[in-house]
Amino acid sequence: FFLTNFQMASDDAPSGADFVKLISAEGLEFYVTRKVCLVSGTLRAMLTSQFSEAKSSEVNLSEIRASVLEKAIRYCHYKLRYQDGQGKVPAFKIEPDEALELLMASNYLDL
Repeated sequence: FFLTNFQMASDDAPSGADFVKLISAEGLEFYVTRKVCLVSGTLRAMLTSQFSEAKSSEVNLSEIRASVLEKAIRYCHYKLRYQDGQGKVPAFKIEPDEALELLMASNYLDL
């Protein structure tokens, strides 16, 4: 299900405009499809404007830890998958100990 949010070595990185590299505070790289990234209002603004991120398809999120960024990416997948609201939508589980940091990240990412 989450084939695009894994850490990869640079020589194994997917190429082309279909993927965006998101870099966490620890320097971990997540290659995520552009469609999933566009769920985030902040990433959409960066990737569809004249920002350098639009040209390089690389976004440095130095304030967001890898575990939080991974959860945010999972939420983007979830939102994209269930956006039509048809059928039963499963709950998106968030552990209490990660809620505050995830809230701050989702606010920044405009999720």
